[in-house]
Amino acid sequence: MKIRKIHHVAYRCVDAKQTVEWYGKYLGMDFVLAIAEDKVPSTGEPDPYMHVFLDAGGGNILAFFELPTQPPMDRDRNTPAWTQHIAFEVASLDELLAARQRLQADGIEVVGVTDHTLFKSIYFFDPSGHRLELACNTATPAMMARLDAVKWQMIDEWAQTRKAPKHAAWMHDGSHAP
Repeated sequence: MKIRKIHHVAYRCVDAKQTVEWYGKYLGMDFVLAIAEDKVPSTGEPDPYMHVFLDAGGGNILAFFELPTQPPMDRDRNTPAWTQHIAFEVASLDELLAARQRLQADGIEVVGVTDHTLFKSIYFFDPSGHRLELACNTATPAMMARLDAVKWQMIDEWAQTRKAPKHAAWMHDGSHAP
């Protein structure tokens, strides 16, 4: 078996309508589908929910559940806040900068533009507290080939030492510059 694509990725939200409107306004995602049930189909347990689906481009669907009878949302406190996020690709640095300006104009705090060598990105939070990233690719084919050539060495070294391998230190030491 080979996976064809991600069918959808689902997260929880505080308010389904607010989420649909926010993702439409700031990220241009179309509202695709809504499903509401009083019971969970897979378990049969009573738990009313609204399940909304948004078009994240390229055949990707981002979905959210509003769960009004469950305890308030929270994040995994054992994982740093910067770790868990959803990253979306935009076509260009101009689009990235325009998105940052639009978000900031409405009072949404934005971190970046952050240069990751392979891409540049900005970070911000949605109304439910999910950390989001918009990224535009900047890698050259040569950069990607260099990383591809060392990926197994890096993962093997990490598995043995749990210390960051230095096979790709060029990405952050300035030696990647043209």
